[in-house]
Amino acid sequence: MKSIPVRKDDEVLITSGSYKGREGRITSVYRKKWVVHVERVTNEKVNGASAPVGISPSNLSVIKLKLNSNREAILNRRAYTDKGKEVE
Repeated sequence: MKSIPVRKDDEVLITSGSYKGREGRITSVYRKKWVVHVERVTNEKVNGASAPVGISPSNLSVIKLKLNSNREAILNRRAYTDKGKEVE
């Protein structure tokens, strides 16, 4: 599949930027700022705390989806896009 909206608990690979090549699970989707937070991708603050780094969804590729019935329906529906013919 070419694209699908990302959600929490999807496993992704960062494909561009300074964190390129890292894999991780999405911990949160921040829709107001159009970014997602990936586990183990953090910046260390001056006081020693770690803060999650926002990554644009366009810089990610999904490795493994967290499937539920709605997402399976989307995948099945998109499999039949060529005028009723199954596309492999």
